[in-house]
Parts: sequence; C-alpha cells; structure tokens
Amino acid sequence: MTRQDSITQVTGPFNEDLEMIRNQLRRFIEAEVTAKAEPWEEEGKVPRDVLRRMGDLGVLGMRYDEQYGGAGLDVMSSVVLAEEVGRSTFGGFSATVLVHTDMASPHLENAGTPEQKARWMPSIVSGEMITAVAVTEPGAGSDVAGMRSRAVRDGSDWVLNGTKMFITNGVHGDLYFVGAKTDPDAKGSRGITIFAVEKGTTGFSVGRALNKTGWLCSDTAELIFEDVRIPAENVLGEVNRGFYSVMKNFQNERIVLGAMACAEAQTALDMTVDYVKQRRAFGGVLWDKQAVRQRLADCQTRIAAGRQLVYHAAGLDAAGGDCVKEVSMVKAYCGELVNSVLYDCVQFHGGMGYMRETPVERMSRDARVQAIGGGASEVMLEEVAKRM
Repeated sequence: MTRQDSITQVTGPFNEDLEMIRNQLRRFIEAEVTAKAEPWEEEGKVPRDVLRRMGDLGVLGMRYDEQYGGAGLDVMSSVVLAEEVGRSTFGGFSATVLVHTDMASPHLENAGTPEQKARWMPSIVSGEMITAVAVTEPGAGSDVAGMRSRAVRDGSDWVLNGTKMFITNGVHGDLYFVGAKTDPDAKGSRGITIFAVEKGTTGFSVGRALNKTGWLCSDTAELIFEDVRIPAENVLGEVNRGFYSVMKNFQNERIVLGAMACAEAQTALDMTVDYVKQRRAFGGVLWDKQAVRQRLADCQTRIAAGRQLVYHAAGLDAAGGDCVKEVSMVKAYCGELVNSVLYDCVQFHGGMGYMRETPVERMSRDARVQAIGGGASEVMLEEVAKRM
C-alpha cells in the first residue's frame, strides 16, 4: 500500500463501489497510460483506442443516466476519476479525459433535451465521440462577458461567426459546445446561447493546433466559425441563457481540477521522497538532511489540507448546497499548491529534475496551467472575496 492509498482510504468519503471503480481505473492507467504515454507527448494526442477502452470500463459517463450507458453517480465519482488520472503523471492525458467527462459533456446533461441526449449521449459515454467546450476567446480569457462570437437567427437556423482560443480537445474532438452572443443589446455576460456543433459542419474549422509548454498529449486548438449554419434543434438549453449553463458547470469543473491537482502533487511528492531516500550525497542520503525532510513534510501537510478542501466542497455540491466560495477556494488553493509542490520536487531531484527523462520535469511543466485554466487564481480569489 502506498502513502497515497493509505491517506485516501482513511480520509476519503468514498463508498465501496467507488473504491472498486478506483482500483479498476488505477490498474488500467498504470498499465495502459503511465507505462505507454511517452510517445503521445510527441504525437500531441491521446489515442482514441485508449479513450474507447475507458468507455468500456464505464468511467466516461459515471454521472449520466443508465439508459445512455452511465451509472447515475454523483460528483464523488468525478473526484475519483480526477484523482486517478492525476496519478498518471501525464497532465495532457488527464486534461483530455476530464474535459470530455466533466467540463464539456455536462452541458448536454444539464441543458439537453431528451432528443439531444438520445442522439449524442451514448457515443459520449462509450468514448466513440469526444467532446469539447468552446467559450474562451482571444483577448477575453476568463472574462465571459468579453465574448465577441455572434449567432443570428436566419429562418429555422442560426448563423454563427467567431473565433475560440485555447480549446482542449479542439483538434481531435467530435462534438463542440460553443458559446455565442445571441442578443447584442444584452449587457455583460447576458444574451449568450450554447450551440452543439459537430465536426465537419460547413464553415467550422480548426484554425491551428496550439503549441504549449505542458499538457503536450492534450490537443489544444484555435477554432474558427465562418457563417456556420446551426439548426435550431442544436441549441442547448434556453436562448440567451447560456451564461448560466456555463456558470453552473464551473463548480463541477473546479472541484475536478482541484482533485486532479492534489493527486498530481501527491504523486510527485511520493516520487521525490523515494528519490531523496536513495540519493547519496555528503556522506549519507538527502533524506538525512533536516531541511529536506521538513520541506517535504510541509508539502505533505499542504496536500492533505488541499485534499480535504476538495472533499468538503464536493460534499457540499453533492448535497445541493451553495458552494461557490468553497469551490473557488479549491481552484485557487490547489492550482497554486501543485505548482509549489512540483517546484520543490524538481529542486530535490537536483539536475535530474531538469531532465526531460524524469517524470517530475514533465509534471512541473504540466502543473503550470493549473493556476490559469478553469479560472485563474486571481479570478477565483475575487469570487471568494465577494462572499467574505
């Protein structure tokens, strides 16, 4: 039993079914991802076969109705999934999976009609269809109110024009949930509608694949929409109320990102503790040095605190409580936490921590975006401050 296993079993609010899912998922990821994903970083994508096999395991639709192949579970199943993909040491793999399961497809679950769900949900759950959410735009970032994409009604269709940026699963996705202004007179973030746009729709293209510092096996794209005709049946939820759909899922998204960040930090710390207990220097091993031990112990303490914060926010969310403040704390704290821990892990690996052949080097690059994506730390802290 590893250190993380013991901590999870003692403090994790998970029932027997979720622990069974965790163990099955852990075995799959260790054998099929951690041991094999290095070439994916060069290829810039996670193989579809891997995602389909995760669909076969039943982990891509745990939150969705059984009639679509799901399991009807709550947010704690997403926390389990996020923790286990976070342990893979490949942040790009984690991003590919979690954007599909917990950031994009929930828009269909939350706002889709029975007809829309019957049309798309079975393929989403099976991994045959991979989803993306396209809200972020050049020059707007976390500021949804700054959205410039426009959709206008034309007969029974809508015509969409605009550009989206930093879209995860943007290159190789199949179904995109796209936000656009449909009421140009509405102030701020109001007047936004979400549209379901399938790959291959005329006028919709990938402008370019984006080169990133980390998350290399996650495909990220600029998307371009030029007079894209979208049938009315592809409108997701109410016209002009898409902002509320986006905000609703932000809570789930930020819990998941916090869980992933804590798992990444714990995995990197475990690697580092093992390393410093073996690395000989100055007549002993690095673990003999009090400064090293105490700094790593401090990392462990902060990871444990972050994990409990995640579990607390997830519990509030599962119970239907108001948890915007707590979820914002999760995102701000855990995004900064994983960066701080990975800094120390690289430091105590010494020169090897700066070599591409070591997992902690890759993980340190992957971690940087955790304080940016899904809501920058500064934005999250403002959400906390509003509620103080």
